[in-house]
Formats: sequence, C-alpha cells, structure tokens
Amino acid sequence: MIIEELSKEYKICRLAKEQMDEIFELCAGNPLYYEYHPPFITKEAVIDDLNNLPPGKQLSDKYYLGFYLGNRLIAVLDLIDGYPEDHIAFIGFFMTYSGIQGRGIGTEIITSVCSQLKKEGFCSVRLGWIKGNPQSEHFWIKNQFEVLKETCSMDGHTIILAERKL
Repeated sequence: MIIEELSKEYKICRLAKEQMDEIFELCAGNPLYYEYHPPFITKEAVIDDLNNLPPGKQLSDKYYLGFYLGNRLIAVLDLIDGYPEDHIAFIGFFMTYSGIQGRGIGTEIITSVCSQLKKEGFCSVRLGWIKGNPQSEHFWIKNQFEVLKETCSMDGHTIILAERKL
C-alpha cells in the first residue's frame, strides 16, 4: 500500500509509540466517542491500539496512520490490508481532531482513502461502529457505508458492521 497516495491534501505517516502523546491528545478531545465505547482513552490503550490485530493478520498488514496539517495531527486511521478477505480493507479506527470536525475534512480524508484503495485493487472497505452512537452512524452513512449486519463484540457491545463498495 502506498500510504502517501491516500491523501493529496495532508501529510501522512505511520504512527508509532513515539507519537503516543499526540494520538492521546487527539483522542482525549473526543469524549462523545468514549461515552459509547468505554473506557475513556489512556496512554496504555494507545499503545495497545498500535499493536492490536484481527485474527490471521500481522503487523505488516496494519497501517496505523496519522494525517497532518502542518505539524498538527488532525486524524488517525487504523487500516488493515486484506481483512476479512484479500480484496477488502478494514478500518479499525478513525478519529479526527475535534477542532476540525464539522468542516468536511473527515469526509475528504475517507473519500481520498477509498479512491486510492480502489486504484490499488480493493473492492470494498468495511468497518464497525457501536450501535447507538449517533455521531459515528451519521458520519459513516453519510460517507456511503451501508449496514451489512449487527454483531456482538468481545466486550458485549452491539456492533454495526458496514461496507462501502469501491
């Protein structure tokens, strides 16, 4: 995957524990997300997220990416290459800096990412959000993700699994 091609507007880099403070600050500024997906973010949880993988995947399949506007981290995207099938990309996490929300920047990023994934041969992108989270549901449906089914997570939440055909 050519990560630099995922956006023409923003600098993109793979995030690592060296950026933990930036990631934590961005996530901590979005308390509504954690009302539906407790517990509230911790620095330890950031480190865990950098390394969490779905079954059968390796770290080489994971792209935990930061989108920068100048020196400011404005979005975090956890993208899994080829999950659950080779021709599908999976978004495990996407969050924007609260100071830019409502301006279409998140939609711009997702549109650009999907466009590049299509060029790279992916047929669709999947993701899940916790049922009842109005912000997540509105954002993903607005961005052309269609509900596939409801399922349960290991922590007992009902997850809405959705997909965008490319």
